[in-house]
Amino acid sequence: MSRTLSDIGEFGLIDRIHKLIEEEGTQTPGITLSIGDDTAAIRPRQGYELLITCDCLVEGRHYLPDLIHPIDLGRRAMVVNISDIGAMGGLPLYTLVSLGLREDILIEDIESMYRGFLTELSPFGASIIGGNITESKANFIDITLLGEIEEGKLMLRSSAEEGDAILITGFPGQAIAGLELLKNSQSAHDMKDHPLVKAYNTPEHRAREGHSIALSGSARAMIDTSDGLLADLGHICKESDVGAELIQEKLPLSNTLRQAASELNRNPYDLILGDSDDYELILTCAPDNIEKIKSIIKGVSEIPVTEIGRITEARDRIQLICPDGQKRPVTPRGWDHFKK
Repeated sequence: MSRTLSDIGEFGLIDRIHKLIEEEGTQTPGITLSIGDDTAAIRPRQGYELLITCDCLVEGRHYLPDLIHPIDLGRRAMVVNISDIGAMGGLPLYTLVSLGLREDILIEDIESMYRGFLTELSPFGASIIGGNITESKANFIDITLLGEIEEGKLMLRSSAEEGDAILITGFPGQAIAGLELLKNSQSAHDMKDHPLVKAYNTPEHRAREGHSIALSGSARAMIDTSDGLLADLGHICKESDVGAELIQEKLPLSNTLRQAASELNRNPYDLILGDSDDYELILTCAPDNIEKIKSIIKGVSEIPVTEIGRITEARDRIQLICPDGQKRPVTPRGWDHFKK
């Protein structure tokens, strides 16, 4: 018989989570005090900077509970945070997990979420070192993640320069297409193995790629596409006091996305440029470093890297160069928690 949170209570759940982490998690070097006291304690490594990020996923706002398995939800929540660390050039080390839970949630679903967290953390030898649990009318996951980067290697969004090439990893726009396919499907279960649905439910971070680029010193600015390609390129332009030109014909468009766009009656380039949950990397570099960066990433993964445009001097102005050569101004847009 399945048990709920109300059956075992807060402290019963904490005991089960603690046991699961001890049995299935890893012990990251530098931890001097972990779960069991009022706080955890860590000892940073000399010669490294600590990176700290946090993000939350709220039921019904950031994920659809009926369309995602709890273990995939755990993976997704951790990838969102790992991606932020990776976009700065770092690797994850320690995490705190806070949960807001309804009392009728199944214990096995909570444990599956934690297995999802550990699935993403374990390849880095990263650990869950604490957290919090509270009752809530809607389930939510709130994660604080700490990582590290060698001193002097930190990647910023404020370092792009006029004349830089703009590169992107992977195929942006796939996650939002997967979400729209789910919403338009008569049977979400039949769609769970669709590659675009997987791109939405279990996105991939580019932390190892970002770390390798940072160590090489070959890129100037970097950011992940958590808000969408245009929105996050807009962040680079604003913080670097520059503009950008994108070449439509160079935007990476997979056959899978092209087919989905046709099914959804959408322009595929609107999907690529709009809000999405892809967690790819946008980076800028001197043109002479393009092939070096592609080679670095190829040494880490099979993820494609595409040159899609150039940084310009036109402050905060992004233009799309259409196939006919016309330049069309485009407004940075993407995910906004409070937009109507």
